[in-house]
Amino acid sequence: MPSEKFKLAVLVSGCGSNLQAIIDSIEENNLAAEISLILSNVPDAYALQRGKKHGLESVFLDPKDFPNRDDYEKRMIEILQTKSIDLVCLAGFMRILGKKFIEGFSGKIINIHPSLLPAFPGLNVQKKALEHGVKFSGCTVHFVNEEVDGGAIILQAAVPILDADDVQSLSDRILEQEHIIYPEAIRLIVEDNLEFSGRRVARKTRGN
Repeated sequence: MPSEKFKLAVLVSGCGSNLQAIIDSIEENNLAAEISLILSNVPDAYALQRGKKHGLESVFLDPKDFPNRDDYEKRMIEILQTKSIDLVCLAGFMRILGKKFIEGFSGKIINIHPSLLPAFPGLNVQKKALEHGVKFSGCTVHFVNEEVDGGAIILQAAVPILDADDVQSLSDRILEQEHIIYPEAIRLIVEDNLEFSGRRVARKTRGN
């Protein structure tokens, strides 16, 4: 086993419940990685408090301190490079990443999205699912590319939509699944247990 653990950066803007799921998975020895940095664009994001509670470096980087997105992301890249980050995990990070950032960490950025992509990319997805009348929704962990919520899919989990569901009840059930599949997707990457065929991503088949 390598002596140095796989290094994660988690980008957050809000409560950070998916961040907490990753932290818990690491602390329970289910994920052989370490969170080297938590970075937020929101000063009072509760996710930063979660990180500090667990002794993790948790940084607010103010977009208002930079003249444009390119300069902001350039600074993000510099900070992450100083930490030798192996994988960038978006966990409710409410900014669309630009081309330079995505190219700087090509194939090393993942996101969790609360729908069964490619259905309902973007925002307000539970509302869209209910209005559309679909019978199942869920969540998706995917690689990040320049198309919003358009990268190759790593894992998905489905939940039924019940007749009595509203946005909150559906969101809550989907979130439970997010907390399961996000750490699992990271584990597959850490263990180099994925293989690629075009847009298709699958677990590697092991020889006898």
